[in-house]
Amino acid sequence: MTRTWLRWMPAAVVPAVIAAGVLAGSVPASAKDPLPSKTPAEVIALMAGQHQAAFSGTLDQASSLGLPQLPTTGPGSSPETAWLELLTGPHTARVYRNGTENLRVQVLDRLAERDVIRSGNDLWLYSSKDNSAAHAVIPADAGHQGMGKGAGSGTDAGAVPTPDALAAKLLAALEPTSDVAVAPDVDVAGRSAYQLVLTPKSPDTLMASAAIMVDGQTGLPLGVELKARGQADPAFRVAFSAISLTAPDAGIFQFTPPAGAGVKELPARDPSGKDHSGQAAKKPSGTGKDPQAGKRKVSGSGWDSVLELPAGTLTPPASGAAGATPGNAAALLQQAAVPVAGGRLLSTALLNVLILDDGRVFLGSVPLARLQAAAGGQ
Repeated sequence: MTRTWLRWMPAAVVPAVIAAGVLAGSVPASAKDPLPSKTPAEVIALMAGQHQAAFSGTLDQASSLGLPQLPTTGPGSSPETAWLELLTGPHTARVYRNGTENLRVQVLDRLAERDVIRSGNDLWLYSSKDNSAAHAVIPADAGHQGMGKGAGSGTDAGAVPTPDALAAKLLAALEPTSDVAVAPDVDVAGRSAYQLVLTPKSPDTLMASAAIMVDGQTGLPLGVELKARGQADPAFRVAFSAISLTAPDAGIFQFTPPAGAGVKELPARDPSGKDHSGQAAKKPSGTGKDPQAGKRKVSGSGWDSVLELPAGTLTPPASGAAGATPGNAAALLQQAAVPVAGGRLLSTALLNVLILDDGRVFLGSVPLARLQAAAGGQ
């Protein structure tokens, strides 16, 4: 992880991460000998210079957003909506990594398991719930896109990301607009860690603070925590409850679909939007247009960022259209939203999402009035 890589991440990534419901970790104070004193800059340098290529561990994630329970499981659920579960309850995942091209994340659901596996250039997604698998070949010239150091986020909407991936995104987006301090040491999974705390300089944000727990020996982020204004307990938490800094068995990264599993081949895409054949990505069938067409815009910066998504992003399919099922993500989010002037609002402790009547979507860790002002200025 380098400072250049951190700065490359766009400011809008934090609202996107929050929308996926994937942050933080509250941990008890350490009873061990205190770590050597470091300034915020020294802790950031320690984290940026970490080279812990191999480890395995158990991640615990919890959310307390004030959202109603969304019906994402059962007959109406779908792979598209699996990520919504991260918004409304606790989750456990096992993470295995050895270098930049061997990664496995196992999200442990009730009586089921979801896996994201990278072995070399092969990427597999598997769900034991319906015994379904998807496979993609990562282009050799894609570098470390997607699942390199700090991988775990962005590999699958239903996967719990690793703290180092989240820490990189938080620092890149929020450090310039935050007061940064080092709080007392903490203990994470039996390891002494520095606690780097970012507090917003702006009063116009729903967030009170973000904390990153950094291993005092290796610099590996072990946990991340977000707190909302007016709440004592963290709104999002993800942290290791157990970790081993030795290389996992090589067999962990080998995957063969179980007997009877349905397997779907997915085109691998590079950052230009082309698939591995060099062709531009095709528009989804049955919709008449690409729902992601149009530019995504960002106004403001840091904690005050507002991300605008093009019309159609969260518009539920019409009855009888492809994707018009009880498990459609757009339909579930619309169901949880409440009417406001000009549209509907999905409100949580850390993120507000304004879905306008014209189909545009504005989201950010800001009050409704800020979203409406951004919408009115278009």
